[in-house]
Amino acid sequence: MKAMGALVMSLALSACSTEEASRSGIDYATVDVPVERLSSDEARERGRQIFKQNCVLCHGERADGNGARSKGLSGKAANFNNAEWRESVTPRFVFEVLSEGKRGTSMPAWPTLTDDQKWDVVAYVLSVAERGP
Repeated sequence: MKAMGALVMSLALSACSTEEASRSGIDYATVDVPVERLSSDEARERGRQIFKQNCVLCHGERADGNGARSKGLSGKAANFNNAEWRESVTPRFVFEVLSEGKRGTSMPAWPTLTDDQKWDVVAYVLSVAERGP
């Protein structure tokens, strides 16, 4: 039941983000998704390295949402191993969250990352659910 509630919340947040204007004014629905990059082993490895440097404190070494800081967050850090999470997001949405942060949660925006770096992180986190824990 808890997993279903998390899925519903995730889908609701996804819907809200596409209906509201982004803080930066970017229309993420029109952002080109670099499909080949998302399946590139090289991009996924670059994304894994960026993830290790910036994301493990909250999302954990195993990308399971159980990082050292995860207990003090407002909301649960995403578990990228979860197939339900993967089915509930699009690459554009993950890119938008990296770019804008996620309102109502502890997830910050990452303006220090280039768009290419963000797409590499997207490639990595989307691949985690494909591989499984």
